[in-house]
Amino acid sequence: MTDIVTEAVAEARLDSFSQLNLAPALSRAVAEMGYESMTPIQAQAIPVVLQGRDVMGAAQTGTGKTAAFSLPLLQRMLKHENASTSPARHPVRALVLLPTRELADQVAQAVKSYAKYTQLRSAVVFGGMDMKPQTLELKKGVEVLVATPGRLLDHIEAKTAVLNQVEYVVLDEADRMLDIGFLPDLQRILSYLPKQRTTLLFSATFSPEIKRLANSYLQDPVTIEVARSNATASTVEQHFYSVGDDDKRHALHQILKDRGMKQAFVFVNSKLGCARLARSLEREGLKTTALHGDKSQDERLKALDSFKKGEVDLLVCTDVAARGLDIKDVPAVFNFDVPFNAEDYVHRIGRTGRAGAEGLAVTFVSKSDARLIGDIEKLIKTKIELEAIEFEEDQPKIREQGRINDGRRAWREAGEMGDPRDALDARREQREPRQQQRPIRPAPAPRDPFFDKPYEAPATEAAPSWESSKPAGPRSISANIKPKRKLAALFKSE
Repeated sequence: MTDIVTEAVAEARLDSFSQLNLAPALSRAVAEMGYESMTPIQAQAIPVVLQGRDVMGAAQTGTGKTAAFSLPLLQRMLKHENASTSPARHPVRALVLLPTRELADQVAQAVKSYAKYTQLRSAVVFGGMDMKPQTLELKKGVEVLVATPGRLLDHIEAKTAVLNQVEYVVLDEADRMLDIGFLPDLQRILSYLPKQRTTLLFSATFSPEIKRLANSYLQDPVTIEVARSNATASTVEQHFYSVGDDDKRHALHQILKDRGMKQAFVFVNSKLGCARLARSLEREGLKTTALHGDKSQDERLKALDSFKKGEVDLLVCTDVAARGLDIKDVPAVFNFDVPFNAEDYVHRIGRTGRAGAEGLAVTFVSKSDARLIGDIEKLIKTKIELEAIEFEEDQPKIREQGRINDGRRAWREAGEMGDPRDALDARREQREPRQQQRPIRPAPAPRDPFFDKPYEAPATEAAPSWESSKPAGPRSISANIKPKRKLAALFKSE
């Protein structure tokens, strides 16, 4: 029978990290990171994990799930801590699986920060990068391995990752891993692990697929729910504006100006649309970078780093960045395109209003998005009211440039207004008639009528005049032609 921990009971027991009795090394790291009070998921999950129980946790994004499983696992693994340089003394004891490269890198950095004053080692492996540096890191020995499923299988097949001593497994963002087709990979990875282990599964939703996965691989788990399934954070102010496709960039500029916002996520449904929008916003004076699946891993990490440092105003991205990215103090999220999957809306707007902070979520809705908005209404169980937006006269001339995806270039002259094709038509209308512009050509010379007549053969063949003047008779031989000599016949014919 699955145990269920209620939020009210957990909060009555614990509310701060000082009550956990963590090891001094872990407490010191937590204090340096500025954490004092625990979030609901941390208050409920950490004591259960410290007991060695399996956990099936559901919490909205931005609630501190990483610390909820990292700290208790590190606490339990301190008994294996040693200063030996031998790789054999540092086998993989905890495995953390995540769906995306960005999320894996982020969780690995958090684990390293929590374990900085301990002898426990950690490493991260994900695709899109050379395997050799990862292999060298694994050969040194690590206790905590953070990985994406595909790259971990590569290392397992290459025998550079040995998982026969794993004691703890974390499946973070499990719903996302199932959505992108990682279930066969997860099943293969779990088959390499010892049967006796502690398994922690965290997901934004408890869909039927997640429940089946939990029933297959978790043993008598404790179910922890800190928010209604598919609920959005109460600290996020949500707006849905009815905006035409041609006016979306104009509306984005105006909201950023009216609200005085410096940074924001801008979500687009396609990789091509993401790249085009980023280029357009860059030309319009906004510091923008793009984050999508066609970017190399190095480019993606650089884009995130520049956004975190404040060097970039807008991070235009696809849903690859919608899950799990923890960037503090992002004031707003713009859904430039309404997501095709309603659950992605919850994850997108979860990038703002994190850890109790206030945030703004703006969604631009066109006429073709009615069905998608209906799906979101059903999911979040809230009636969505579309708002109109009024544009100011002094806003950048965004609408003049046409739609991003219509494939035409919008070249402009100074002071020219309207669609470029309309401007060309106006120029044509201003021109004089072509008959007045063309010079008068001189009339062509008259043609000889002889050459226009068809050929007619003469009725009788008349002799030439020079022949008719000669007398008829035998043809004379020219004096210049010598006659042939007569020769005697050798044989006389009979």
